[in-house]
Amino acid sequence: MNTGITLNQLKRSTEQALSAIYPQREAQWLWREMMFRIKGWSRVDLVIRDNEPASDFVLQKVHETTNRLLKHEPIQYIFGVTEFYGLQLKVSPDVLIPRPETAELVDNIIQQADNRSDLRVLDICTGSGCIALALARNLRFPLVSAIDLSTEALDIAKANASNLKVKIKFHKCNALHLTAPAQPCYDIIVSNPPYIAEHERSTMNANVIDHEPHMALFVPDNDPLVFYRAIASYAMSALVSGGKLYFEINPNYVSELHYELKQQGWINISVVADMQRLNRFIFCTRP
Repeated sequence: MNTGITLNQLKRSTEQALSAIYPQREAQWLWREMMFRIKGWSRVDLVIRDNEPASDFVLQKVHETTNRLLKHEPIQYIFGVTEFYGLQLKVSPDVLIPRPETAELVDNIIQQADNRSDLRVLDICTGSGCIALALARNLRFPLVSAIDLSTEALDIAKANASNLKVKIKFHKCNALHLTAPAQPCYDIIVSNPPYIAEHERSTMNANVIDHEPHMALFVPDNDPLVFYRAIASYAMSALVSGGKLYFEINPNYVSELHYELKQQGWINISVVADMQRLNRFIFCTRP
């Protein structure tokens, strides 16, 4: 039964409840996001409807969502969708939630492609398919392939490609054991592989540790570069001469990775900072 509570009153009580574990600005954003997902209302809609009574449906959904958020469940998993590079993507606990840093990686690739057409692109450890999909949508007539070891992740990525009507070739492969092709076949290889060392778990938030797939997050303390080494080795044989390799990286291991790539023979190795001024990317060229 409707209690007559207005949307403004519901907003204040919800943000107050969420502020127990979320910073104020994040609590405010979570309120706006849940109302967008529940009712499709924009920020302007919420202002216009400020004094309207909240329906029983809205009250129930907000209550349920708030309780899940207070258990550190990411709002993207609660509603099963997220935004990335202007695309609405399906997500689940089988895939990582795309981060803003990864959108920066996509930005760099698109800018450096310099409007070239028909580029052959491979995304390794694709997860939700966010990188592959963004590149397929924003490069000029690219031929995009993507691989992942997780069947569940590939199902999500395929569903996203289908929903967005984007053509991508998906393959189930282990990034640590890729077979070198008979001849070079890619212009760009990109990867955002697992890169968080096991000892870093204690510094991470509960919403990540308790809900996001550990297989896509963690690497052994004794070999934090295991994925980069394997992928770079494969890329040396799979990229054409002058082809580009793009990595999102753990800033804690940038020096070691730079050395590893140099030892493998890569040239034009560039370390690039993200918006937080952390060394988040490494780009290099096959001789």
